Amino acid sequence: MNQNKVFFWSLTVALAGFLFGFDTVVISGADQQMQELWQTTPLFHGFVVMSMALWGTVIGAIFGNIPTDRLGRKKTLFWIGVFYFVSAVGSGLAPDPYTFSIFRFIGGLGVGASTIAAPAYVSEIAPAKDRGRLVALYQFNIVFGILIAFISNYLLKDVGENAWRWMVGVEAIPALIYTVMVMGVPKSPRWLMIYRNEREEAGKTLQIINPGVDINPLLDAMVAEEKNLVHGEGILHPKFRFPLLLAFLIAFFNQLSGINAFLYYAPRIFEQAGLGASTALLSSIGIGITNMIFTLFGLYLIDRLGRRVLMYIGSVGYIVSLSLVSMAFFLEWKGMAVPIFFFIFIASHAIGQGAVIWVFISEIFPNHLRAKGQSFGSSTHWVLAALITVFMPQLLSATENPWGVFAFFAFMMVLQLLFVWRLMPETKGVPLEELQKQLIKE
Repeated sequence: MNQNKVFFWSLTVALAGFLFGFDTVVISGADQQMQELWQTTPLFHGFVVMSMALWGTVIGAIFGNIPTDRLGRKKTLFWIGVFYFVSAVGSGLAPDPYTFSIFRFIGGLGVGASTIAAPAYVSEIAPAKDRGRLVALYQFNIVFGILIAFISNYLLKDVGENAWRWMVGVEAIPALIYTVMVMGVPKSPRWLMIYRNEREEAGKTLQIINPGVDINPLLDAMVAEEKNLVHGEGILHPKFRFPLLLAFLIAFFNQLSGINAFLYYAPRIFEQAGLGASTALLSSIGIGITNMIFTLFGLYLIDRLGRRVLMYIGSVGYIVSLSLVSMAFFLEWKGMAVPIFFFIFIASHAIGQGAVIWVFISEIFPNHLRAKGQSFGSSTHWVLAALITVFMPQLLSATENPWGVFAFFAFMMVLQLLFVWRLMPETKGVPLEELQKQLIKE
């Protein structure tokens, strides 16, 4: 196997995850500057300015499978890069909040579509024994992009009164690099066979991945597998209620921890805790570093300890850290108390929900409904993320002391702990076909 080429292709495609993470969080540094510039109300700022990218992500996640199948994985990944580039340039030059929100929406479409196209591409070119490690590059790049966005915001904070324009516009550089690089990866051999019946071109790519191996049986297996799939029953059939419930609840609790809201509004929250603007941005970098380190721990442990164990660890960490944040605000503790408690919160998320959610959703649906099931779980996740981001500025502005907001999130994590205890099955090491028998009620 030509490991270097396959790794390079996977890493190139995984850079879509880097742009995903960067695009999601870079807005946090520009948040308050834009609100002051355009004199928008908290509700307008949350709905039109801050959350528009998330609404684009929702649309991209719902409909991203269409171009991924019709145009192909590679072309879709290329256009995702174009969307990111246009979004970054347009957002940085936007003269008003409406134009800004339109370009942020375009970037959100790229984020949503990338959650489908990038993992699909890597899984289809990766040898079976390396698939988990290579697909995980996408998740790692998301977290790495978040870290770089926090660092970029800090470094650009003093470039002038329009520093926010540089913060959001600088994403055009990695977006352009990614777009050029992705042109060099081959088309997915599975897509070529299933959707174009181009056996010769698919065979060339498979031969690079598996040098010295007769690839004709692999090509025949791709066609045979597609022909043998059963497509008769839709995902809303009553027998699939339990997998749907599991997907909904894990996505629901993921966002009711407040994770996306905190990543978007971290500097604002730290300032409310008594830190200066510069220190608040610097503390945000600590969030990014903590997130990346504990994501690596989560990826290392998920197949060793299991999904439920990591969710137990994450749930307890959520409850403790969010309760401490709420207490710190209630008792008006100043200084670094709130950032330190937030670091514990981020570590709990990274090792728990952050590591588990996408793996778990991909495991609990039968083969012929897996894409639709993932779309359902992903859409639930992003709709809630958008709604929470809309109302978070209003919640933070409604009172000088937002301890109640964090107390609410802590309570929701108690409910998550009950969900893990009473409903969540352990999927580690269980064949997918056996899971179908366990989870699907005839």
